Amino acid sequence: MKKRFMAGLKTLCIGTLSLVLGIVAAGGAVHAAPYPDRPVKLIVPNEAGADADVLIRQLAQRVAVLLDKPIMIVNKPGGGSSIGMREVHDSKPDGYTIGMSHATILINKPMGNMPYDHEGFTVLGTYATFIPIVVAATKTARPFKTIQEVISFAKAKPGEVSIATSGVGQSWWVATLEFQEGTGAKFNIIPQAGTGAYATAQVSGGHTDLAVVAVAAAKSQIEGGLLRFLAIFGSKKFPGYENVPTMKEAGYNVNWESTQILIGPPGMPKEAVDKLVKAFEVASNEPEFKKFLISRGAFPFYLPPDKAVAFFDDQRKVVQGVMERAGILKSK
Repeated sequence: MKKRFMAGLKTLCIGTLSLVLGIVAAGGAVHAAPYPDRPVKLIVPNEAGADADVLIRQLAQRVAVLLDKPIMIVNKPGGGSSIGMREVHDSKPDGYTIGMSHATILINKPMGNMPYDHEGFTVLGTYATFIPIVVAATKTARPFKTIQEVISFAKAKPGEVSIATSGVGQSWWVATLEFQEGTGAKFNIIPQAGTGAYATAQVSGGHTDLAVVAVAAAKSQIEGGLLRFLAIFGSKKFPGYENVPTMKEAGYNVNWESTQILIGPPGMPKEAVDKLVKAFEVASNEPEFKKFLISRGAFPFYLPPDKAVAFFDDQRKVVQGVMERAGILKSK
């Protein structure tokens, strides 16, 4: 009887152990489900409806189809985009919270708004870029017709030509200082409280001679005859404005752009990074998405993570140089 009891106890123990192992294995299987197994949150450090927000929503829709999981856009504007970027940085690095940024990711650190720039994040790639343009008012006492005319006048009469641009430390403000330094002219730079819409309103109303803005912000006023499109930074041409010279064609090495970058918190798992990078690459290169970017005044500009980091490294040098010369550099 004792033997039968011991045999029964042994069977019971083995059965219990098998049940426990089965539960553990099942729990492990749930934990190890392929990424992603639930919706992904994407933080946008701009207000809903802003150019950056409109672009990323279109991209996110395509990526959601590729991942077969929803991507939830969460807008976190404010603090020169630092509020949203901080939340991305401080999120759990499991691949379920990511974000986007732009040139301000390079500006906030030297301005003292954040202790890190793009190197403090997991970089997932770029997908688009905005390039600033120079526009002139047609209603002022000096209705400039060419960029050469502007530069010649500003060199002859330093500080008399006024330029509206975005707030101090913002992307188009950096572009405006690059324009001044790259041409050797001296302008009366007037930063605005907001972004491109404010600067466009100033110049189209004839309150300033020039503005440095994005083409999307100025397009309706250009077409309405209130503004004259004088030049575009860098060397790329806008479709429909092939007759407008680039700064390179005008003989000046003036380059700046606000490139849209995808980021995640540091230390993300490789599986999540690989799947996100691949999905963003495919979606960024879809012909219809590229057409959409152009319709919004942006250029398609996909770079994989390693090349995106190298590109932002170069842009960071420009930002630091501009801010150091402006006397507002707080951190390198």
